[in-house]
Amino acid sequence: MTDRPFVKICVIGLGYVGLPTAAVFASRGVHVLGVDTNADAVDLINRGKIHIIEPGLDTMVHEAVMKGLLTAEAKPEAADAHIIAVPTPFIADFKNGHRPDVSCVQAAAESLAPVLTKGSLVIVESTCPVGTTVQVSKWLAEHRSDLTFPHDTGSEADVNIAHSPERVLPGKVLKELISNDRVVGGISPACSERAANLYKIAVEGECLMTTANTAELVKLSENAYRDVNIAFANELSLIAEELDVNVWDAIELANHHPRVNILQPGPGVGGHCIAVDPWFIAHSAPDVSPLIRAARGVNDGKPGYVSDKILDAAKSSNAKTIAILGLAYKADIDDLRESPAIDIAAAVAKDFDGQTLIVEPNTGTLPDSLSGLTQVDLDTALDAAEVVALLVDHKPFRDLATNRLDGKIVIDTRGIWRDL
Repeated sequence: MTDRPFVKICVIGLGYVGLPTAAVFASRGVHVLGVDTNADAVDLINRGKIHIIEPGLDTMVHEAVMKGLLTAEAKPEAADAHIIAVPTPFIADFKNGHRPDVSCVQAAAESLAPVLTKGSLVIVESTCPVGTTVQVSKWLAEHRSDLTFPHDTGSEADVNIAHSPERVLPGKVLKELISNDRVVGGISPACSERAANLYKIAVEGECLMTTANTAELVKLSENAYRDVNIAFANELSLIAEELDVNVWDAIELANHHPRVNILQPGPGVGGHCIAVDPWFIAHSAPDVSPLIRAARGVNDGKPGYVSDKILDAAKSSNAKTIAILGLAYKADIDDLRESPAIDIAAAVAKDFDGQTLIVEPNTGTLPDSLSGLTQVDLDTALDAAEVVALLVDHKPFRDLATNRLDGKIVIDTRGIWRDL
């Protein structure tokens, strides 16, 4: 098959990964069409603006749009390469285990099927259960009997399909998209090579070629590894509290051992990766993943423990106001996906008779689950609250003069005020 050049790329999904990916390729001089069902996001991008917070992204998008290298639309168009970067959440099923939801990936594949041509490349960047990329090939084949696909004809297929999971840290996405090594897993060796050639346009790290199934498991393994280690830290925090030990001091001292690196505990685990991806492994291999399931149980149980602790503190002090500091799933971003802080805030507000004030400096609106609560600035919250619960270590909270907390009951789930 002719290895045609990458003149135009279509990126489906313009969220926290898709939009930076589109912007980086556009910054390399490639024409990029971004596709999203969010009409407001499409309109903003076409005006050179962005709908998410990520350092440097606003400038990169603005420059790409002004140069005519980046546009956004609601539907895919013909392109040399199509990158699928849509959400893959799970369906909560507490009886049988959480199940992965790849309906957005299927919808994206079916939307681009009509515009595929011989020589097209399709890359799934969405984090998926093992076997999803091969399934994408089958879905496409159902809609395009005039083309051949690699699940059936291997390297001789008309269309190449691969999986290449993102491995970026919010707040550093643009840097890491470029500098991190990239795992590229094709359904066939030809698919891997063609996908690697695309990423070499923008990626300075090494492109590590493997199979599609292996690439899918690599991403899931990376996040399950983190989840298991965070679960150890979270469980250790419960043990330390029971034994009246400062967990932050214990971890800091333990980490002086040359072969020990305990992570930091928190109020739970959030985000669209670490809180979700382990369930994909557990669902695919339920009989041989007890450790992964146990870690999910520890981390999913931590928000309930924290909310109970906040409510107990308010009750014991006859508090009239509780201040919840932070809703994002990690510091200095606006991403609320799967954030344990939202569950904690909702539980506290439900069972507290007084006023619950929310402080989240990175977003001006509250999620639907917190509708009816009041969002205020930090000073207003501290002036009013007798109980202060730090759930996210945003910079304004880290920089706070701790004398502002005098006389208050402080529940610090991040250890930034450990000396209080």
